[in-house]
Amino acid sequence: MFETLVEPFVANPFMIRALVAGLLTVVTTTLVGTWVVLRGLSFLGDAMAHGVLPGIAVAVLVGASTTVGAVVSGAAMVAGIDLVRRRTRLSGDTAIGLLFVGMLALGVAIISRGGAYATDLSTILFGDAIAVGRDDIMVTLVAAVFVSIATIVGYRAFLALTYSEDTTATLGLDPARVHLAMLVLIGVAVVASFRTVGTLLVFALLVAPAATAALVARRVPVLMGVGMGVGGLAVVTGLLVSFHWGVAASPAIAVVSVALFFAVLAGKEIALPVQRARARTSG
Repeated sequence: MFETLVEPFVANPFMIRALVAGLLTVVTTTLVGTWVVLRGLSFLGDAMAHGVLPGIAVAVLVGASTTVGAVVSGAAMVAGIDLVRRRTRLSGDTAIGLLFVGMLALGVAIISRGGAYATDLSTILFGDAIAVGRDDIMVTLVAAVFVSIATIVGYRAFLALTYSEDTTATLGLDPARVHLAMLVLIGVAVVASFRTVGTLLVFALLVAPAATAALVARRVPVLMGVGMGVGGLAVVTGLLVSFHWGVAASPAIAVVSVALFFAVLAGKEIALPVQRARARTSG
């Protein structure tokens, strides 16, 4: 058992790098994902995960930094969503849907101009956790620190916004600016995570751990802590599944994170009748 669980990380430096990058990614995505789940912004999170695709695609084709490309594309996505929300009568979901489809299609179109279409698209969409290097780890570390500080500083504002915009305004805060700040944090989480789990699968770590935690926790700090634990378990398990069974690491992490949600949900459903029976007996 010890060899099965520990040896892959001890004997293989690439597994250690993947583990560190994955755990740092979980810190970032869980902190941001908590607000995404509580605010009901899952569609926005999915759209942002695809919104960085054109910038990454351009960077791949010209040989530039994919992180810089993702930052530029993510900023354009945030600005576009904010512009449509403020300047039109369209709903937020409509603005997100328009940019979601447009940015995804543009990214795929740009990649298709290159010679290694299938390879590039697969790496960008699904990531390659096993191939992360020190530069990737530094990016995830900086993002984790930035998001942690932003969460602490903006905790009161973000928490108010999860209730309603009216509550936020009552506290003397501008709901539009708080929402924009939340968009920026989602963008940071996506940009920092795509190298590890890809633009498509980052959505799993952005939502699944926080959603799982929401099944068993109510207070936001506890929810964040439980979510990180769930996400960390998904990373470790996914990497071990990848190593021993020869499947791609990033999809394995995403599948495990979603599977943990349904496992906890099933456990709650099984435990609920037992708890009710005990309550009736004691009453």
